Amino acid sequence: MTSPDHSAWWPGRRSRRDFGWAVGGIWLVYLSHPISTAWQHPPGFARDLAVGALLGFGLCYVLIFALMVRARHRRRALGAVPTWGHLGDRLSWALLGLLFGLSLLAIPGVGADWLVTLVYLSTAAVMLLPLRAALVFVGVMALVAAVTPFAVPGWRGQSDLVFAVLLAAFATFGVTRLAERNADLLAAQREIHRLAVAGERSRTARDLHDILGHSLTVVAVKAELAGRLLEVDPGRAAVEVADVERLAREALADVRSTVGAYREVTLATELAGARTALDAAGIEADLPAAAVGLPEARSELFGWAVREGVTNVVRHSGARRCTVRVGHDMVEVLDDGRGPEEGQPDRVPVDGSDRPVGGHGLLGLRERAEQAGGRVTVGRGPGGRGFRLRVELDRRAG
Repeated sequence: MTSPDHSAWWPGRRSRRDFGWAVGGIWLVYLSHPISTAWQHPPGFARDLAVGALLGFGLCYVLIFALMVRARHRRRALGAVPTWGHLGDRLSWALLGLLFGLSLLAIPGVGADWLVTLVYLSTAAVMLLPLRAALVFVGVMALVAAVTPFAVPGWRGQSDLVFAVLLAAFATFGVTRLAERNADLLAAQREIHRLAVAGERSRTARDLHDILGHSLTVVAVKAELAGRLLEVDPGRAAVEVADVERLAREALADVRSTVGAYREVTLATELAGARTALDAAGIEADLPAAAVGLPEARSELFGWAVREGVTNVVRHSGARRCTVRVGHDMVEVLDDGRGPEEGQPDRVPVDGSDRPVGGHGLLGLRERAEQAGGRVTVGRGPGGRGFRLRVELDRRAG
C-alpha cells in the first residue's frame, strides 16, 4: 500500500512558506501611511532613518509571521524551531524587542503616526509569546495608544487606534489557534493512515504465512510420497504428481486472493483440506463428518485454527493419528506425536512470550482469536501425550 499524495490537497513546505509571506505582507498596507509621512518629512537624517526603520520593521514583521506559520504547522513554539531551539523564549522576546526598537527609530520622522506600529507589535506579541504574557503586552500597547497622544505635545489622538490594537490582537489569536487545529487534524489523518497501512500489512503477512505454510507443506508431503511411489507404483505416483500440480495452482490462486483481500476461509473447506493433507502424510485423520452450523465469523476463525493445527501436525509432530473436535464455542486439534518440548507445561496461553511452542502461525492465530474475543492455548494432549491446540470463544461472542 502506498501513501496518498497529501500535496494534492494540502500545501507543501514551500507553499506554506509562501502563504506565510503573502498573508503577512497584506497587513503591511496599513504601514504605508507612516512610511508616506516619513517620506514627506524634510530631507535629512531623520527622514532617512525613519524610512529605513519602517522598511526594516515591515520586513521583520513579515519574517516573524512566516516563521510562525511554519512553526505552527510543525506543532512547535517558535522557540522550539530546531536551529534556534536553544534560545527558547529569549528568541521571541529578542524578535519582539527588535521590532519595537525599529519602530522607535521612526519616531523622529513620523511623529504621531508611529502609533500605527503598536497594532503590529500587538499581533507579533500574540504570535510570539505565551498567552498570559501576550495579554499583558497587548494591554500595555493599548494603554500606550490611549495615553501617549495626550502626553506628547503636538500629537493628535486617534480614537479608533485602541480598538484597532485590541481587534488585531484578537484576530491574530483566532488565526493562530485555527492554524494549530489544522495542524492537529493533519497529524491525526496521517496517524490514521499509518495505522491503516500497518494493519493491512500485518493482515497480508499473516494470511500469506498461513495460506502458504499449509499449502506448501501438503505439496512437499505429496511430492515426497510421489518420489517413493515412482518405482513401486508408477500409477499412484502419477496421481500424486497430478495432486501436487493442482495444489500448486490452488496455492497460487490463494496467494492472489489473499493479496486482494477477498479470500474466504471456512471450517468446512479447511476440514476437507486437512483430510487431504493428513492422508498424504500417512496420518490417520479423526475429523468431524460435517462442520457444525456456526456463524460465519466463527467458521472462519475455526477454519484458520484447523489449518494451523493440522499443518503443524504434518510438519512437526511425527504423529500417527490426528483428531479435530469442533463445538459451538471451541475447536481443538490433537495428535499423538512427540508433543511439546520437555519442561513445557501441559497447557499455556499463546500470548507472544511463548516462543518455544508458538511460531508465527500460532501468534497469527492468537491475533485472529483476540479480534473475535477468544484465546488460544497449546500444550500436551490428554494423558500427557501428543500436542493440543485449542481455540476457545466466549459464549457471548459472535
